[in-house]
Amino acid sequence: MHAVAAERGSFTAELAAGLPALLLLLLAGLTAVNAVSTQASCLHTAREAALAAARGTSDADDEPGAPPGAEVSVSIDGDRARATVRAPVRALGGRLPRITVVATAVAAVEPGAQEVSR
Repeated sequence: MHAVAAERGSFTAELAAGLPALLLLLLAGLTAVNAVSTQASCLHTAREAALAAARGTSDADDEPGAPPGAEVSVSIDGDRARATVRAPVRALGGRLPRITVVATAVAAVEPGAQEVSR
């Protein structure tokens, strides 16, 4: 009976010690899911921007599906159009540093498209 009394409250102590680690792990997991989602949005935006630049349309920089705060840069080098999208990912918890995800897509410039885009 004395052994049971000595162990009384040990679960509470272990929970109090392990709960911050569990919350930190949950925070890291949710931030990772947010980063992967933002990466997918950046990749989609980069593909659309590269295709628009390859076609010679002027709206290559105006992508409505871009993540908030994303920077879209499009360049045409010879017969290839390259679009790069950079977007910040805010870590859950405002005091943590931001992560920046980058996606790049390349498309072949269509014949006659360079005259329209320049």
